[in-house]
Amino acid sequence: MLLSTPEGDPPPAPSRRAIAASLFTLGYAAAIGPANAQAITTPTDGLIIEEPRLRGAGGYALPAYLARPEGRARHGAVLVVNEIFGIHAYIKDVCHRLAREGYVALAPDYFDRAGDPAPLTDIAAIRPIVAAATHEQVMGDTGGALAWLRRQRFVARARVGVTGFCWGGSVVWMAAARFRSVKAGVAWYGRLSPPVAGGFGAEPGRPWPVDRAAALRAPVLGLYAERDRGISLESVAAMRAALVASGDRSGAEIVVIPGVEHGFHADYRPSYNEAAARDGWARMLAWFRAHGLV
Repeated sequence: MLLSTPEGDPPPAPSRRAIAASLFTLGYAAAIGPANAQAITTPTDGLIIEEPRLRGAGGYALPAYLARPEGRARHGAVLVVNEIFGIHAYIKDVCHRLAREGYVALAPDYFDRAGDPAPLTDIAAIRPIVAAATHEQVMGDTGGALAWLRRQRFVARARVGVTGFCWGGSVVWMAAARFRSVKAGVAWYGRLSPPVAGGFGAEPGRPWPVDRAAALRAPVLGLYAERDRGISLESVAAMRAALVASGDRSGAEIVVIPGVEHGFHADYRPSYNEAAARDGWARMLAWFRAHGLV
């Protein structure tokens, strides 16, 4: 089934031309990579790059991608949660960027059990891989990744945060509500409320960020797009209202970036907006500094 938005609901029978145009516009051409001149490649000199195996949900040997500064010092760490396209070049580069800022950056491969969406360009092939990662599996994998980070000699175990994009943005909110070891989170345009029945991610009984606003244990900065066609401003307003109703003890904050679309940080997509991406990145670093990750 084709999707109308990056996390969206089934569209009404569009023409072939409309399907092709919408998929490219929304970033479903996952492999455009180097063909997109704006895609950023961060140097890795002075960094250590590794691909460890972690103990995920159910004891699964979960692969991950790690980037960290060289040397013996302990650093704050950031768990990086991917989009529906898995651990592809963009997510790896985000890890490189964070490592150059002085963080240990770890991206677990949540989809490994079902396959690897990174090389795929057909959303019909990507969707079942993503759907196989249930909420409880993802939370179990997240808990395992956080525990692994806290055991490493190069990590300051009290300074661990999480950031994530699109699919991973929702995971940030849920992780901040579940794990005491998360000191702060930054969620980039992650879904906040349930999709329609049968929509992408409509797992029966699954909680969403709006359901867990009162349970947040750590402050989350949500970065959202004014022109997002998958995450409505109404759902953003509902999350803000849920935070207010809960007393917002965590200190969470939601910022809506004007004039931009979903995926504005994803430099491999046509939706990329350099100014908004830089602004969001600066906000993320400031958020982590303000909440003690440095």
